[in-house]
Amino acid sequence: MPSKEPPRRRVPAPARPARSARSAGPVRPARRRPGPQRKNARTLRLGSPRPRLRLVSLCLTLVMAVFVVRLLQVQAVDASAYAAKADKNRYLSHTLTADRGEITDRSGTALAASVDAYDITADPTMFTPEQAHAADAPEQAGALLAPILGVDAGTLAKRLRTPRTRYVLLARRQSPQVWNQIKDLKSVFLRKAGADKAKGGKGADVMAGVFQEPSTKRVYPNGDLAAGVLGWVNADGKGAGGLESSLDKELSGKNGKITYAQSGGRQVPTAGQSEVPAVTGSDVQLTLDRDIQWAAQSAIAAQVKKSRADRGYVVVQDTRTGEVLAMADAPGFDPNDLTHADPGALGNAALQDAFEPGSTSKVMSMAAVIQEGVATPGTHVTVPNRLHRGDRLFHDDIDHDTWSLTLNGVLAKSSNIGTILAAGQLGKTQPEANKVLYSYLRKFGIGRPSGVGFPGETSGILAEPQKWSTSQQYTIPFGQGLSLNALQAASIYSTIGNGGVRVEPSLIRGTKGPDGRFTPAPTPKKTRVVSAATASTVSRMLESVVGDEEGTGVSARIPGYRVAGKTGTANRVDPRTGVYRGYTASFAGFAPADKPRVTVYCAIQNPVRGPYFGGSICGPIYKKVMEFALKTLQVPPTGSKPAALPVAFGPSSDPHQ
Repeated sequence: MPSKEPPRRRVPAPARPARSARSAGPVRPARRRPGPQRKNARTLRLGSPRPRLRLVSLCLTLVMAVFVVRLLQVQAVDASAYAAKADKNRYLSHTLTADRGEITDRSGTALAASVDAYDITADPTMFTPEQAHAADAPEQAGALLAPILGVDAGTLAKRLRTPRTRYVLLARRQSPQVWNQIKDLKSVFLRKAGADKAKGGKGADVMAGVFQEPSTKRVYPNGDLAAGVLGWVNADGKGAGGLESSLDKELSGKNGKITYAQSGGRQVPTAGQSEVPAVTGSDVQLTLDRDIQWAAQSAIAAQVKKSRADRGYVVVQDTRTGEVLAMADAPGFDPNDLTHADPGALGNAALQDAFEPGSTSKVMSMAAVIQEGVATPGTHVTVPNRLHRGDRLFHDDIDHDTWSLTLNGVLAKSSNIGTILAAGQLGKTQPEANKVLYSYLRKFGIGRPSGVGFPGETSGILAEPQKWSTSQQYTIPFGQGLSLNALQAASIYSTIGNGGVRVEPSLIRGTKGPDGRFTPAPTPKKTRVVSAATASTVSRMLESVVGDEEGTGVSARIPGYRVAGKTGTANRVDPRTGVYRGYTASFAGFAPADKPRVTVYCAIQNPVRGPYFGGSICGPIYKKVMEFALKTLQVPPTGSKPAALPVAFGPSSDPHQ
């Protein structure tokens, strides 16, 4: 048998050195030696990626579809609505307050004007914890603003917490100095907020939401001068009294509007703005003369204080044109500061007080008697100590023996009894005389508005003659039983001084619109009341009241000028109780008597210290105001002396009277 060779041992090949990482190429997979196949072995296969890709693609498509739909909704379908919402939050609109027109005197001197001011406003949304980064931002801001604005801190905090609004008003019409203080506070908090943010803080700023709106504030440069005529404006800038109220439409103009973009409480300068400009109100020029108004107001205020009277008034009128040169009352008020004003002094008492005039009213009775031709200035009138008429016994202001007076003397000595006797001659019966006198009183303007159109003016009281009581038939001729206001009383004397023609009083000369064009006031209405001859006669009789030593108005004499005037002392009806208590002292007249230019009327209600007669306390006021007015208007002195009219008759009368 052949011999078997022993099995050969395989000598392993020497190991190859490993390749470096850089030179190493792709590693080939180790070959598997074919070996016997295992029975029932399963083959592993990788799943197809396509379903997963489809699912991912579908999800992405759905997400993109949602974005596209939303984008279409925002950019196309609801674009205008979203833009409007954005604008609402981004844009702010403010009112541009129109400058209120000035009120000036006849020479253009400002009596009421407007100056720059600011309305202090706020945006409550900027005081929330999220915006201000302070939980108590409204309280902090309120405490800071309270001493500057003069408003309670709690009230300010409550306004700053107002929900669902971006605008609240904190204070109206503040001065530029107030806004400067607020600006300083805003600057301080802005710097602090910036420094806090730089350190990583939130940068709390409790003043960022405080703003200003340009406005105007009404001021009265002369304080209480002519305050009763001018009136005042309320907190909303609307006229609330006097001419400020009645002429509010002309003075206030038309407000404008401005809209601008803002961010963080600051205007965005590059975003543009829209503006409707405000239209300035018209200027109003009055007939008043500031200097004469000052003289009248100073004189009446001093006498009211001296006499401890309830009040008093002085009216100065241009006799020829009816223009009111001054209308003063005391006590008055300062429209710059109504908080300290006496509520009873607000208003214009010279037009709103109705009172019984007393003997200054006798001039109308005398004009009627002379115009009707039933008497002349020289007609003899025997005046007894007492006169019984109806259910009353009448007397004069002083006790006297029987007087032998002329009709001129009745007016000069202001005899009530003599006036009753003269007025009784106007008709064959007393009712007829009443009707005639009533017709003249109405022509003189009694019982109807004066014509100035002032708010709250009283028309006075004049009953129809058939309604006159038994006593009124005899008291109305001498000024009791009827009532009027101070301007109506002045107008009576202007009518006599103007040759018997009544010119409706006026307070307004004209207006100047925003275009600078001046529009004169309508020409006042003129009415013939008595003839020029009657007016001249009555004027001479009024000179006797002042010029004759027997007259009651000697205290009103003015050197170099002829003066026509009349005193009055009436029983006064207390407006609180409705019964007679105290007196109304008055004086009325015009000068120069030969060529009248100025009419002055003065009345003082219920003087309780010193004399209460019109000649004693109102005569000096008349003289002082009239002298000032004549000099201011440069009226030359009288060129002729008056022809004296007799006051009395009979052998015992003074030959010089």
